[in-house]
Amino acid sequence: MTFCGYLPYSGPPMVVEHEISLKFTSSPSPRSEVFDMIRTPHVPASGIPIEIVLTILEAAYFDDRGDPDIDLLTKCTLVCNAWSLHAQKLLFRRVRLRSHSAFASFTHAVNRSSPRGRLLGDAVIQMRAVLDYNQPGCLKQSSLAVAVANCPNLYELDLAQYGCVAPGKDVVGSPAQERMRRPAPSFDEHSLALLSSGPRITALNFSNWSENNQSILQLLEVWPSLKSLSITGTSPVLSPGVTYPPSPCALEELRLNCQREPAKEFLGWLLHRSAEEKSLRVIDLERQPSPELLDFLVEKHGETLHSLAIPSFAMHEHAHAAMRCRSLRELRTESSWSSPVICRQMPETIQHLAFGLDLDTLLNPIIDLVKTRDDLQAVTVNLWREGHRHPQLAPLQMACAYRGVELRLTRDVRRMRLLVRGDPVVPPTYPRTQTLDSMRPPVRSVLMA
Repeated sequence: MTFCGYLPYSGPPMVVEHEISLKFTSSPSPRSEVFDMIRTPHVPASGIPIEIVLTILEAAYFDDRGDPDIDLLTKCTLVCNAWSLHAQKLLFRRVRLRSHSAFASFTHAVNRSSPRGRLLGDAVIQMRAVLDYNQPGCLKQSSLAVAVANCPNLYELDLAQYGCVAPGKDVVGSPAQERMRRPAPSFDEHSLALLSSGPRITALNFSNWSENNQSILQLLEVWPSLKSLSITGTSPVLSPGVTYPPSPCALEELRLNCQREPAKEFLGWLLHRSAEEKSLRVIDLERQPSPELLDFLVEKHGETLHSLAIPSFAMHEHAHAAMRCRSLRELRTESSWSSPVICRQMPETIQHLAFGLDLDTLLNPIIDLVKTRDDLQAVTVNLWREGHRHPQLAPLQMACAYRGVELRLTRDVRRMRLLVRGDPVVPPTYPRTQTLDSMRPPVRSVLMA
């Protein structure tokens, strides 16, 4: 008898072999059926639509330094005939002329006797030219005038002028003051006539590294259409005993980086029409101005000024001059120390603030500004030395994030300048940007042969 109905153990169990076949299937979902219906994209036989190609090329136009990506655009010109012309137009948008041989190649490419030459000449918006009379085969004044005349849509001219010395007497690496003692000729009448017959340039950057302080006066007379003016190097002066009619330019932007501070008499002459029409919106002084000069500019133009930039607002005189500009949308400085009162008195219209930061910078007034100014769009900070270790940097980041304000950090002051300067066009909002649209030429119908 068995205990509790259990069968007694009678040896090892019998092993029975079975053949099992498994097949895993999943029921189709509506989503997978949708994916199955999507056709694999393919490039049409005619190639990628040129509108898409052009959009991609324009998006990739600038490199990390803010310059045109010449290598990329050059390679794109060799892809196919459909890409070549559009890539060449982007290449010719900004040109550089440093020698007579460069001028010869350029004028051959933009020869107005051919449809392609006219199209490439029309594409030039910015030109950088160097008149270095100390170099063999240098670009001549008359050649510059011819090049400008071949570009009817030219918006900005960046011109550098260097003087010359007797052969064998040039000192390599000589200080800036010695370089500027080199003489350079003024523009001759023929060149001025060619420039006057050319395009109405809107922006001029003139770097003068010679002792000739009259060239800028000649160029201002040629282009009364100027709205943006930058002067670097030798300070321009008005010749004593000569009566000058007021400058015809109604400037919207003025940038100065002169070895010596320009005289108030020259600035009064230069900005006479700007003061009458209340047109000046941007003042950018790359060297620290005297309190008297800044007070002079603010007294004349502070009412309509939108952007003010100087190296430092540490002195109370500079800070109070900025506080008098009640329509400011942008305030920029590279110094890590500014008077705290300037942030507390910032107008409600401020949209962009740029400054330097180290361990000694007072950030509490700036954080309060971020929290209380509704129009503020961006804050740009250059980190000097141990600036990234500032104990208030994290609260500044949180305040910007909470308020939806863009915080741009950089450790390179050159990168900071690239971020904040943008194109020589006064924008409706700040910070300024560098785009292909701000100086886009009017559409011209040119039939290609």
